[in-house]
Amino acid sequence: MEDTGEGSDVKEIIQGKENTAEQHKLSLMRAFIECRDPSSKEVDDLTLRRFLRARDLDVEKAGAMFLKYLKWRKTFIPNGYVSESEIQNELSQNKAFVGGNDKKGRPILVVLARRHFQNTTPGGSDEFKQFAAYVLDKICTRMPLGQEKFCAIGDLQGWGYSNSDIRGYLGALSILQDCYPERLGKLFIVHAPRIFMAVWKIIYPFIDDNTKTKIVFVEKRQLTSTMLEDIDESQLPDIYGGKLPLKPIQVA
Repeated sequence: MEDTGEGSDVKEIIQGKENTAEQHKLSLMRAFIECRDPSSKEVDDLTLRRFLRARDLDVEKAGAMFLKYLKWRKTFIPNGYVSESEIQNELSQNKAFVGGNDKKGRPILVVLARRHFQNTTPGGSDEFKQFAAYVLDKICTRMPLGQEKFCAIGDLQGWGYSNSDIRGYLGALSILQDCYPERLGKLFIVHAPRIFMAVWKIIYPFIDDNTKTKIVFVEKRQLTSTMLEDIDESQLPDIYGGKLPLKPIQVA
């Protein structure tokens, strides 16, 4: 049967209408937030669009979400960035690394969960949240032009109850979902021990539906082959059968 190209033309028309509708909603959102916080005029459209998409193009919900984020950023990270001197306890655990880029150009973040221990020092909970923001800011700066998402690997090999930190996990999840929406492209969870699933059952209800679709539990027997579907061997961390050594997040 001859392909007249009508199908692709229809798709282009639909996509064009969707883009126009999104752009209109974006204009409405900008007006919504600028009248409430004039400093938001400095924010680029790509950032606003991520918040808009996170709320399914609902202007008021997206606007409220963004204004809450602005307030959080100004109070929690008043200097505009998290300095390494503020998170020395977290960095000393050497648990966050960067790899290469996946096949879509998304930078790869690797977290070794067995090296995380709950910060019980005064202000330790806030330090871990600052560390989460530091890591997310770092990985976002590695995104090439035209890319807005990153790929993550949560490595649970050797994880035990001494590493369990539900309060910390939920705090980091909240920051990811509420302050860095539409940044996570995919999350591979590897080497998950059976005892972790008890913790996972507590965390899972707090994960929004959009984020849930991006999470993949990888079987140990299929670890390398599964990774290679999304990441070239030259970009895959060597600890997963690739050729690229990991670099600590602080020196990346």
